[in-house]
Amino acid sequence: MTYCVALRLDQGLLFMSDTRTNAGVDNISTFRKMFTWSVEGDRVITIMTAGNLATTQAVVSLLNERSVIPADRKQTLLAAPTMFQVARLVGDTLKEVIHTQAEEGQTAESTFGATMIVGGQIRGMEPRLFLVYPEGNFIEASDETPFFQAGETKYGRPIILRAFDTAMSFEDAIKLLYVSFDSTLKANLAVGMPLDLHAYRIDTFETGIQRRIPSDDPYFHAISSDWGNALKQAIDKLPDFTF
Repeated sequence: MTYCVALRLDQGLLFMSDTRTNAGVDNISTFRKMFTWSVEGDRVITIMTAGNLATTQAVVSLLNERSVIPADRKQTLLAAPTMFQVARLVGDTLKEVIHTQAEEGQTAESTFGATMIVGGQIRGMEPRLFLVYPEGNFIEASDETPFFQAGETKYGRPIILRAFDTAMSFEDAIKLLYVSFDSTLKANLAVGMPLDLHAYRIDTFETGIQRRIPSDDPYFHAISSDWGNALKQAIDKLPDFTF
């Protein structure tokens, strides 16, 4: 399983993903699920993947390969004129891979299912954020829904819904994601560290802060501990329930 989150902030875009994949309790591995492409001064694009590992790796490999083949460069992440076209390209590639794998192997489409979060900015346009489905179609983040999640979303979603504000600083938004991921990690063993983080600041057109957060990261553990203590204190202050 996976947990990925992308926030659309006034300051830019913030991405975070876990790295755990598992095919049962005795077959757990670590694989990167966040990938970034950039052309300095022109564009930065980040994709996070959730779902079947073979499918997502094939999609990322195809996107990479087609970016360096001269005949295909007009239809690549590095040449697409808008982020809408980038999302469409990712959706078409995902649909292509799922269709190919289904024809060559098992017939159950869900076996090869995957979902992708695509975000970034191309010079001359605003940052945009999309959620791409296995069928290849997608939706875009809006003022009403300024964030996307993929994978194991139910444990961390209430945290974001209660506290997220697009006016937040990157620093506060990262704290919020730490709490969201901490709640998910505690509730579901299929999501695991290390975590990957990318913070892209609007109109910089260069890869922003990228960091891998290991399982022994002291700041993550401080946030986890402080959040737990604050929640206990808040409960103590609430009015007692009357029987």
